[in-house]
Amino acid sequence: MRVWLTMAAALLAQAAYAQDAAQPPDGAALFRTQCGTCHALQPGEVRQGPNLAGVYGRKAGSVPGYKYSAGFAEADWAWDEAHLDPYLTNPQSVIKGGVMGYRQGKPEVRRAIIDYLQARG
Repeated sequence: MRVWLTMAAALLAQAAYAQDAAQPPDGAALFRTQCGTCHALQPGEVRQGPNLAGVYGRKAGSVPGYKYSAGFAEADWAWDEAHLDPYLTNPQSVIKGGVMGYRQGKPEVRRAIIDYLQARG
């Protein structure tokens, strides 16, 4: 009987894990834990990195008063998925001389963060 209960518990744990794994990543939680140390989303709030309130669709390097690295002067485009996805993968490949050290290799995590930023306007 004990073996049966142990097996049943293991199967239930596996099912719970599979259900959790099937849940899409939470963009808000990911932003808070992976981006929120350096970037704020409340307009006017200042942290180490530029404020990201309204970043999706905004011209790169255009937050008033923020001192960007020189590579941003050449960025003549707006933040969208086509720029955010490679930037979150490897920032220096998109903005030469950029100083952001964060890199995210998991496409599903990048997608969740990008979707979250887009939804916030």
